[in-house]
Amino acid sequence: MNQISWLAVPDEHGAHEGVRRLWSKAEANLGFVPNVFRAQALNGEQFLAWWNYFNLLVNKEGQLSNADRELLAVVVSGVNRCVYCVVSHGAALREYSANPVMADTVAVNWRHANLAPRERAMCSYAEKLTRSPEAMTQADLVPLREAGLSDPQILELVQVIGMFNMTNRVSSALGFCRMPSTTPRDGRRAQAEPHASAVCATVGCPGAW
Repeated sequence: MNQISWLAVPDEHGAHEGVRRLWSKAEANLGFVPNVFRAQALNGEQFLAWWNYFNLLVNKEGQLSNADRELLAVVVSGVNRCVYCVVSHGAALREYSANPVMADTVAVNWRHANLAPRERAMCSYAEKLTRSPEAMTQADLVPLREAGLSDPQILELVQVIGMFNMTNRVSSALGFCRMPSTTPRDGRRAQAEPHASAVCATVGCPGAW
């Protein structure tokens, strides 16, 4: 089995009960447990708290669309060079946007993608906040408002950007920011292991257990 984290990874006997239920749902529906679920399960309560917030912020109905959130995820993950997240959220962006060319281009360089002014303003803000958080000023909000985003939408945008910067850093620190290579139970080679957002609807979130 490939090493999925530079830290210890609990097995089914050592994992938190709630984490085991999440693993079981993923195994039943996907044929494998995503690395992100295993690598962060060492501290079960913290993992479940993160997973609840991730689901609320990224997967539930909110101020932004799913395509908006995945666009931000890909831009932030690209800046942070987190291959794991770029691949998985790039796949989600392809699905939610129904525009694979745009999604694949954003994964390489969003400036080369055919984006609407609203999307370009979001990407530019996400890149600056990720690269230079100390340089943010109130003036950075102007292009977002000019593109039509409301204050509640801007706040959610900031929270999503913050979430993916956190998950990118956890992924990089634990060593699973690399290209995943998971083999499901039936022997099919997974082209790209789904990230948490890609499997949320399949396995459900802890708050629903």
